[in-house]
Amino acid sequence: MAAKGTGMANKGPSYGMSRQVQEKIDSKYDVELEQLLVEWISLQCGSGVGKPEAGKLGFQTWLKDGCVLSELINSLFPGDKPVKKIQSSSMAFKQMEQISQFLNAAEKYGVTKTDMFQTVDLWEGKDLAAVQRTLSALGSLAVTKNEGTYRGDPNWFFKKSQENKRDFSDDQLKAGKNVIGLQMGSNKGASQEGMSYGRPRQIL
Repeated sequence: MAAKGTGMANKGPSYGMSRQVQEKIDSKYDVELEQLLVEWISLQCGSGVGKPEAGKLGFQTWLKDGCVLSELINSLFPGDKPVKKIQSSSMAFKQMEQISQFLNAAEKYGVTKTDMFQTVDLWEGKDLAAVQRTLSALGSLAVTKNEGTYRGDPNWFFKKSQENKRDFSDDQLKAGKNVIGLQMGSNKGASQEGMSYGRPRQIL
């Protein structure tokens, strides 16, 4: 039987524990989220990126050479585009290089390392749920930043809670320290009378 397309189909069967692990990872893949992400990426990048066949393998094949991902991240930056060269290639190392450029740019955009997939997760199809997680985090950031570059329904992604930085004057900071001191309890009029520290050791 001819191998289908790419990635997972080219690998031999997984045995024992590795197969169980892979099945667990596969079970985290969200088909509904796939549809939402495809819808968003198509809107965000325009008709040039096309749409994949439905299903996990179609999703992987669509993103595998890194070009669609690079178009996506470039479309979110209002000024200079982080990925300077987007070139489709059938060569494995070129595809992986393009994916790496996307990951570097996504980190620059603000996606945290914990939300980031590894190149092999996509290229070898090891963990496509992780790829979904990265793209969801990217969508959430785009909605939260609200820089005018996001295209799509803002309700598709959760807004991330933004860090609320406050500038305090020295006087306010001193006052805050005093409050903390009072919360810890006052030592006025306190004595150690009646307090016992530990019990005598009993030897049985």
